[in-house]
Amino acid sequence: MSAQAHVKNDVSLEMQALDNTYLDLLHTLVRPALGCTEPVTVALASAKCQQLLGELPSKIEVQVTPNLYKNAMGVMVPGTGDKGLVVACLAGLIAGDADAGLEVLKNFGTEHQEQLSVLRETIEIEIKLQEHTDVLFTQVRAYTDSQQACVVIERSHSNIVFAQVCQINQLIPGYVSSTVVLDAHHLQQQPMSVASIVDFALRVPLPSIAFIAQSEQLNLALASEGMKHEYGLGLGRQLQNQTEQGLLSDDLLNRAMRLSAAASDARMGGAPLAAMSNSGSGNQGIASSLPVVAALQILQADTPEQLRALCMSQLMAIYIKQQQPALSALCAANTAAIGSGAAITWLLGGDLSKIETCIQLMVADATGVFCDGANAGCALKVSTGAANAIKTALLAMSPGLDPQADMGISLSNADASIAQLGQFAHQAMQETDRQIIKLIRDCEYQGQKSS
Repeated sequence: MSAQAHVKNDVSLEMQALDNTYLDLLHTLVRPALGCTEPVTVALASAKCQQLLGELPSKIEVQVTPNLYKNAMGVMVPGTGDKGLVVACLAGLIAGDADAGLEVLKNFGTEHQEQLSVLRETIEIEIKLQEHTDVLFTQVRAYTDSQQACVVIERSHSNIVFAQVCQINQLIPGYVSSTVVLDAHHLQQQPMSVASIVDFALRVPLPSIAFIAQSEQLNLALASEGMKHEYGLGLGRQLQNQTEQGLLSDDLLNRAMRLSAAASDARMGGAPLAAMSNSGSGNQGIASSLPVVAALQILQADTPEQLRALCMSQLMAIYIKQQQPALSALCAANTAAIGSGAAITWLLGGDLSKIETCIQLMVADATGVFCDGANAGCALKVSTGAANAIKTALLAMSPGLDPQADMGISLSNADASIAQLGQFAHQAMQETDRQIIKLIRDCEYQGQKSS
């Protein structure tokens, strides 16, 4: 065999390994999630405790990181009509399916609400903040008169790493965290790039990514729910009303904002429907799918284009999020929409160069949107990301446009800009994060005092 043949074979094996990595990432990080994933994490740990105990506890101790607390206190828990970690914890006890992962609360219905009200008065629940190297660290301890159970979740919202039950007078062995925290430098060494993602999305066999169509189906169903009923701010519903009255046109920009906002309204408002999440977040899944869906509808794209565009967007959002902390003060739904911008640019006829230009423009635009916790206002941020995806895709398609290297943290190429955005989230926004968490805790304290 010639040396040239050896080289070709090596390249083929290398490409196959990367393809497998990308498919694994999509299958692992693009999955259904019912409700905001931070309170759902506590609900899952609580449901697992209940499964271990086999009876309702009389006391529960919940430990979460400040970041998880920030994203859990202002968002509705599906089916309950209420918000917060105490509600999530009780919902997991009452009707949680400990084996359903991020859909742990799929069985919670109106018939459980009275029991929820009763248990709020009878079960003692203590919420504690715990600094931890893993911002998704969650521990729930539940006690009955005769037993105690402990469940720990780390590294992802549904990754139970420790679950044990014993008699009340026994000592549960301490769990030693095995979390490996990847810094931004290490993440940059992963074999991902804008070019390789685009290449993969445009040549992967369609049957391998057929499952990605579910991101359109689930998130469109959420958007429809948000249009029909009053959830959160009702932004998507209001945009729909204004469109029907002729005050807004049903163009690509408005449709992308409308669909994305309505889905986020419903999700943050506690709708009993699952979102197709991305990187553990329903809003990130919405932001990386529904702007693309709007473009697919307007352009009347066929099934192959649908699958490849959604694949490109979802995988690009994963790549971008992998360079950021799991939770931070940077709005990840807004940065996930960069994936949508890339895919829409391709749908408009853009090549790799145009896609990279869109990403650079979006990085320049996305850096100022911070996360002030999961709440009804997320619909505003998700719609902002959708609008950014459309306007930067259109701008990137402008003839002769050459993005400047001096656009703030957006650098001379797309991959460098994404990496810089990750560094910004890891380092520059830490103090912002602390101030937001302090504000949320102060507001909760004042609310408790006034009541």
